[in-house]
Amino acid sequence: MEASLETVERETGVNPKHSIIWLHGLGADGHDFAPIVPELAHDDLPALRFVFPHAPVRPVTLNQGLPIRAWFDAYGLTRDSREDIDGIRAARHAVTALIRRELERGVLPEHIVLAGFSQGCAAALYTGLRFERRLAGLIGMSGYLPLRNTTAAERHPANADTPVFLAHGSQDPVIPISFAEISRDALTALGQPIEWHVYPMPHAVHPQEIEDIQSFLIRVFSPAAPGSREPLPV
Repeated sequence: MEASLETVERETGVNPKHSIIWLHGLGADGHDFAPIVPELAHDDLPALRFVFPHAPVRPVTLNQGLPIRAWFDAYGLTRDSREDIDGIRAARHAVTALIRRELERGVLPEHIVLAGFSQGCAAALYTGLRFERRLAGLIGMSGYLPLRNTTAAERHPANADTPVFLAHGSQDPVIPISFAEISRDALTALGQPIEWHVYPMPHAVHPQEIEDIQSFLIRVFSPAAPGSREPLPV
């Protein structure tokens, strides 16, 4: 996977110093979640930069080998399916490059949230937990924790107490909620702070979920949030 990903960007104010990097699901692209930005805006939130990257186009086994946008190959969608270890690690490097680009723009790491839906959730969780500087939070929607047996050894101490918002549909036919519960329990066992939500929906986004994400962002971007600090004067 190339480290430099094309992105769609939206800003809610002038010169934002807080960023949300949002990863789409299998077969979608960076435009998929761009319409959600106005729904997340709130007076209690600072100016935000939303970064919606496009995953590379690649052959996907689950798609009969036909090329679609994907963060890594997908062999199946059960908890026992083989995982694309090299692809997941390559996705981590590409997403990490996006985080570093925000740092170069003057955004503090603790002012960055990494979010994702479905396969994007997997890439976000895998990357964020291994990043070497503390992030504000992680958001995982209708997805799972990939390579979960490596998390304990590879999770960076800087993000061992980073809050994680996990949400799933009770009627999800694509990624069963039991798969998400296993991911939740694996992180809880490691002491990761988890905010768990279940909504009466299939593999989708629920209006209440958007409200709950907005509340999560208000908390993690609050000046009083653990690890939060204002930028040093130049």
